[in-house]
Amino acid sequence: MVKFGKFITKHKLFILILGVLLIIPSMIGMIKTRVNYDVLSYLPDSLETVSGQDIMVDEFGMGAFSMVIVENMDNKDVVALKEKLEKVDHVEKIIWYDSVADISLPTDMLPSELKEALFNGDATMMIALFDNTTSSEDTMQAVTDMRNLVKDQAFISGMSGIVTDIKNLVQAELPVYIVIAGILALIVLLITMESIVTPVLFLLCIGLAILYNMGTNIFLGQISYITQALTAVLQLGVTMDYSIFLLESYQANKVRFDNDKERAMAHAISNTFKSVVGSSITTVAGFAALCFMTFALGRDLGIVMAKGVIIGVIVCITLLPSLILFFDKWIDKTTHRAIFPNFHKSSAFITKHRIIPLLIFAVLFVPAFYGNNHVKVYYNLDQGLPQDLDSAIANKKLEEKFNMNNMHILLLKNGLSSKEKNDMKNEIEKVDGVKWVLGMNSIVGANVPDDMVPDKYKDMLKSDNWELQFICSDYKTATDQVNAQIASINDIVKKYSKDSMVIGEAPLTKDLQDVTDIDLATVNYLSIGAIFLIILLTFKSISLPVILVSVIEFAIFLNMSFPYYSGIELPFVASIVIGTIQLGATVDYAILMTTRYHKERVVNQKTKKEAVEIAHKTSMKSIIISGLSFFAVTFGVSAYSSIDMINAICTLLSRGAVISTISVILILPAMLYLFDKVICKTTWDMRKINY
Repeated sequence: MVKFGKFITKHKLFILILGVLLIIPSMIGMIKTRVNYDVLSYLPDSLETVSGQDIMVDEFGMGAFSMVIVENMDNKDVVALKEKLEKVDHVEKIIWYDSVADISLPTDMLPSELKEALFNGDATMMIALFDNTTSSEDTMQAVTDMRNLVKDQAFISGMSGIVTDIKNLVQAELPVYIVIAGILALIVLLITMESIVTPVLFLLCIGLAILYNMGTNIFLGQISYITQALTAVLQLGVTMDYSIFLLESYQANKVRFDNDKERAMAHAISNTFKSVVGSSITTVAGFAALCFMTFALGRDLGIVMAKGVIIGVIVCITLLPSLILFFDKWIDKTTHRAIFPNFHKSSAFITKHRIIPLLIFAVLFVPAFYGNNHVKVYYNLDQGLPQDLDSAIANKKLEEKFNMNNMHILLLKNGLSSKEKNDMKNEIEKVDGVKWVLGMNSIVGANVPDDMVPDKYKDMLKSDNWELQFICSDYKTATDQVNAQIASINDIVKKYSKDSMVIGEAPLTKDLQDVTDIDLATVNYLSIGAIFLIILLTFKSISLPVILVSVIEFAIFLNMSFPYYSGIELPFVASIVIGTIQLGATVDYAILMTTRYHKERVVNQKTKKEAVEIAHKTSMKSIIISGLSFFAVTFGVSAYSSIDMINAICTLLSRGAVISTISVILILPAMLYLFDKVICKTTWDMRKINY
């Protein structure tokens, strides 16, 4: 690697120019990459609820719908408003009173189900059907155009409205996330570094690495808004260590090679590559474990973040050395006395009183484990959004005026007789929480044969293969009541037609809950197994992986127990990804200290007490700087974000960085000392040590 280092130092100007030129394709790639704001779209295609969405598009030319609530408006004015809305691009059709009868017909003469569905006091409801899926750009633009058109005259509810509001929020907040994370990272670096220039160079290089990562996402086609919002923050927090290690190695080698800067940097690159590759593998493994989730959002985040870590390593050993050499004089000119302490006295105190951390570990482990396993999560996607959003106001209005929390869609396979459809409808209406079922029978009557139904009704609710029915539910999405209701409706539907299906937001969310419950266990086991194996191969030891993973898993348990004991519900994504990310990102702290302990025991033949003390004293400052950097960039975003999905993940990560740092500094040295004999017996090159 020294030859590679010499190549980099020799061609530093070329590398700097190349780094600048890569900004152009990266910007183009980032702009061209579509952002997906619909979490439910990441469910596997094999699910019936997902395939039903495709059938809606293929058979009826529509994939999403919204309820439009209008208050205090005459029927003729409602008709005029409806005609305006139908002219909005990508609004396929709007179903209302005049879709089935002339508005001159008194509403009291309408079928009871139709009247109950569309009217309540001074309010009426229309169902807007879109020609594309819930999260498509076309549908979101249509919702925006409809809102601009109706202004205060009507309220537009439904999943498409929620997705549109998420998009607007993310686009408004994302630049602020990056600015906050950058400023807080700069403050930490200015405090911990001994030059004013190096923090700027670090942030410049990491910023370019983030840009390259975001630009290469174009090969994925699209990324989720969660991935987009977290990538910069996580990549900044996770890869900062690599830059610090390079600078420290460069400064040490400048002394070693009598201020021969290029030679010093060549060796620094070599040293950094060896250390950083080993460190980054555990982080990449943690993110890669997310790729095995059935829920494809995990794969989305896992690929982008693993790619970001790899790009961060490449930039650290190519672009950053070139920048440091180019600005070396400025670094020297702005060097000042160290502000950050070396913590040698604190280290001596901690290693001397090592029994106390072990007692704390023993006392806290069981309640932390219990809290981690019993933390409550929620799946309702609008629960974690500000309640003053247009979609939240509209959904409240829908509940207030029509006592309606959900609309399921029944995709009924053609082939049933009018009597069978009517019998099925009657059974569904008896299910707890079902207000009404609206379909062809509600309009033309149960006894009218299909071949006598007017074409205008068939065009509205029937295709060559399928028929649509709408089911109104009193229950909110992601509750036990609505999940039981969906199961009961499905049983009834399958009894009459095994190919028919119930789809919509609530059925999709029920499937989301079932899928992610399995994913949580799978991802945790895979990440622990992968990192255990990496540590085992690195140290050729059976005991060290157990000790290191146990320390970080304890930190994760403690982190996750906070929301349990404080009564806070977490968004489901946070509970799945936090363990994997915290393990992959912070196990490096434990590896750093253990590597030095191992070296002191094997190479320098120190006693276990001396080895632990030296390892702790030499690594404590680096671990604190790493943990502080990770905490700063994630805490700033958690304090600002109004989207709970992002806020909760960043809160857990910032707290997790602190807890992992404290656990490694306090508990790991005590573990290494206590289990030194076991470590020596179960580690390949420590077997002959006289313990």
